[in-house]
Amino acid sequence: MTKHFIGVAGNIGVGKSTLTALLSKHLDWEPFLESQQDNPYLADFYTDMSRWSFHSQVFFLARRLRHHRQLLDRPNSVIQDRTVYEDAEIFARNLYEQGSMEARDYDTYCELYQAVISILPPPNLVLYLRASTPTLVKRIRQRGRSYERQITAEYLEKLNVLYEDWFDHFALCPVLTIQADRLDFVANGDHLDLIITRILERLHGKEVVNFD
Repeated sequence: MTKHFIGVAGNIGVGKSTLTALLSKHLDWEPFLESQQDNPYLADFYTDMSRWSFHSQVFFLARRLRHHRQLLDRPNSVIQDRTVYEDAEIFARNLYEQGSMEARDYDTYCELYQAVISILPPPNLVLYLRASTPTLVKRIRQRGRSYERQITAEYLEKLNVLYEDWFDHFALCPVLTIQADRLDFVANGDHLDLIITRILERLHGKEVVNFD
């Protein structure tokens, strides 16, 4: 049996964890879900972003790189909620662009990231869940997590712009783009089946999944 390593990427509230869990169940793949609870800098970061953004992002990067390496070594197929690339390409870049990370810290962070990524084997496929900002806001409100109450539509829109820019240039592995505004893979089995079918076709390039 061929082993696969699938990464699930996308903005906050788009449904990465849910899709990861559903696919792992239906395809018998080992799920690996995102966790932020063990970052020792996180509380300080939310108190003073400019001072602690570099420390926090380096911790996230180191942890994500270690997880990526562990997943590559797993004997069976795995699916990961959020990829190693998003920490740098989306969240660290956003901190820098909004003025919460100094240029020299951002340059050092990017140099470290690029050095490691250049020798780290990529996933076999990345699933990019794409949704509009209103959809993200609605889903975040529906799940009612207290620590997400301060997330604004403006912040989500900025992240969406960064995601689009990233995927316009991403070429490390094939990408399957899933339009999550109109696909309800939780309530509609046909939608989930469509996604599974496209994944199992083992795409060798970028493709958009639409359901009209």
